[in-house]
Amino acid sequence: MIPVFDGHNDYLQRAVAAGADADRMWTQGDGTGHIDLPRLRQGAMAGGFFAVWIPDPDPGDVARIVMLKENPPFDLPLPPPVDSRTALPQAFAQAAALLALERSGTLSICRSTAEIRAAMEAGRIAAILHMEGAEPLADLDALHVWHAIGLRSLGFVWSRPTAYGQGVPFAFPSSPDRGDGLTERGRALVRECNALRIIIDLSHLNEKGCDDVARLSDAPLVATHSGAHAVCPSSRNLTDRQLRQIADSGGVVGLNFNTGFLAPDGRREPFRGFEPMLRHLDHLLGILDEDGVALGSDFDGAVMPADLPDAAALPRLLEAMLAHGYGRELVERIAWRNWLSLAERSWGG
Repeated sequence: MIPVFDGHNDYLQRAVAAGADADRMWTQGDGTGHIDLPRLRQGAMAGGFFAVWIPDPDPGDVARIVMLKENPPFDLPLPPPVDSRTALPQAFAQAAALLALERSGTLSICRSTAEIRAAMEAGRIAAILHMEGAEPLADLDALHVWHAIGLRSLGFVWSRPTAYGQGVPFAFPSSPDRGDGLTERGRALVRECNALRIIIDLSHLNEKGCDDVARLSDAPLVATHSGAHAVCPSSRNLTDRQLRQIADSGGVVGLNFNTGFLAPDGRREPFRGFEPMLRHLDHLLGILDEDGVALGSDFDGAVMPADLPDAAALPRLLEAMLAHGYGRELVERIAWRNWLSLAERSWGG
């Protein structure tokens, strides 16, 4: 089977919630969520970006949209900020869960492209430690601590404000042009990420913030789990202008599998077939070309299509891409090669 390297999953929060059962849930599976070791192997998912993400203390309306799949139109205010003192213990718990997976011998936390390739060749899951929302970072010194732990990819925001910038709200239909650009601390964070060669993730960041990153960063622009706004006008998707910015930088966009960001009507329901996903891929390829498109599932953090309910079903998507007329070489680029190329150009070998 063609292997898959994935741009985003939220498994670590599930692992923390499982507590003492986390090891069994990973190694044997318990039928919940979208990811565990048996399903990753069944679906030939060789690795991906494992996100540290801080949930809202009071989910409120956001939970109604995200979890209960309320249909559009909707336009919710951004959830309130979460301070670093609240976020840090949760972030450490999720990072510790990833370290525990590494100690099991089934997964490697990869800090270089060579380590990704070595893990894939050895049959271990190749994990990139990612942070979705910079709430745990009280300052730039904290960024260096997380880099030492293994952090190699950072999204400045989830869908709420941080000290560094502002995320897009849960809104459909909506432009991503909502709110101001990066703060002064956010601009400094761009420069420090470049110095440490940490990938900056544009997913969830509002349009003015993305423009600031594009202006300041000397690295390829990346959106780990996003879609095409021209196909589905969600605030979370990228406009053609944003896609051209990413293309001009030699960057990569990973296609989000969340049905609400795929379906043209924005409904968060498990549709049948792969036509909406293929429409996004066609559009992304038309702007980013064959080197700039990848996969970014959002497993364990989103509503999946009916025919792609979990990681074990990934071969169905690749088969649909082949049947759609993508050659095997292009499918391999989208499935895994483009993420490895991006890592090499971002970090070196």
